[in-house]
Amino acid sequence: MSYFDQIAEAAAFLKFRMGSLAPRVGIVLGSGLGAAAEAVSGAVLVPYSEIPHFPQSTVAGHSGRIVAGLLGGAPVVIMQGRVHFYEGYSPAQVTFPMRVLGMLGIHAVVLTNAAGGIKEGYRVGQFVALGDHVNMMGWNPLTGPNEPRFAVRPGAGQRFFDMTEAYSRRLRTLAREAASEEGFTLDEGVYLATPGPSFETPAEICAFRVLGATLVGMSTVPETIVARHMDIEVLGISCVTNLAAGLGSVPLSHEEVYETGRRVEARLASLLARLAPRIAVLVDAEP
Repeated sequence: MSYFDQIAEAAAFLKFRMGSLAPRVGIVLGSGLGAAAEAVSGAVLVPYSEIPHFPQSTVAGHSGRIVAGLLGGAPVVIMQGRVHFYEGYSPAQVTFPMRVLGMLGIHAVVLTNAAGGIKEGYRVGQFVALGDHVNMMGWNPLTGPNEPRFAVRPGAGQRFFDMTEAYSRRLRTLAREAASEEGFTLDEGVYLATPGPSFETPAEICAFRVLGATLVGMSTVPETIVARHMDIEVLGISCVTNLAAGLGSVPLSHEEVYETGRRVEARLASLLARLAPRIAVLVDAEP
């Protein structure tokens, strides 16, 4: 069975499980940030292990299930946890879930992640909207034959496509407005992705700062590239779960990342519940 056929089979399985629900907004929840899934009403819960060909999360803080239902009154499909290259998955497997979300019919996706803060002044626990990214993973998930059938809109699925606006300006505007109503300011930054799983060295962080990065992590960029290939609008939101290497006083650990995420996940859930219906209205207003 081809890669495309595997994704089509997984999407068909989820469409059957979701019934009449037709989400136009997808959400991917990063390490320790799963509370938004608990706020979904009328939820259909599908463990990744039940979905044909779907890769399994192996990292603490990634529950590993699809949650579909209403968030803030808007139909959404949520990935509660993702898979990573460092877990031993291929680029095709890492981006398999994003392809499935695209074939479910979403037109926008919110990608959240836990990130190390590079920029001076960042506080542990704050949220930052992504304005751009730097891919330092050493690979691109679209390497290999192009598959135009992944296009979810006319004109998408091209071999070469523009990444000038990898992260949607208008979705960032909506996010800033929603954050302000929630009582906090949503800064904007540049996310740099490394393959992991080791944290970065202080020298690498210095180099990344020179490249213009304000955040560093081990995910999101492959999903963004694949989403844009399908012409899905992307909103990226990082939670600064730790200060990057050389900027803090304690050794870096996944436990710190996870615990920080757990402390602020309720705030993220509230933001997403306010934001989801606005994104849905925006994308549904288009042909």
